[in-house]
Amino acid sequence: MIIKQLSVFLENRSGRLTELTEILGNAGINLSALSIAETSEFGIIRMVVSDPQKGLEILKEHNFSVNLTDVICLCTPNKAGSLAKALKILSTAGISIEYMYAFSIGEEAFVVLRTENLNETIAILEKNKMAILKACELYNS
Repeated sequence: MIIKQLSVFLENRSGRLTELTEILGNAGINLSALSIAETSEFGIIRMVVSDPQKGLEILKEHNFSVNLTDVICLCTPNKAGSLAKALKILSTAGISIEYMYAFSIGEEAFVVLRTENLNETIAILEKNKMAILKACELYNS
């Protein structure tokens, strides 16, 4: 249930994100989800990719500051109020969200979450019949 996310610290200059995505693409690594948080000097790129270990290695070889971070990916209906329902379950249980990003495809929405205790988060969501993607559903076989 826990998936690996690449977290890359990237200087905020033209072409650097292009370089990052070209390196991954040339290595045959597909991006499933991506989020960028930036300041005036640098950004943090968070990515769920098809092969996180290979992505980590290839980016380190190209001198990127990168690490693997554990996250989960919640799957909800792509309907108004679905995210609020999931967040209510977590907040009622005292779970604080460090960060999240989301996307939707058709009738499903996917929410990548980082919390202080992922195993507890998973247990609470499962107890409340919330669907969580497995790593094998995102990675290359």
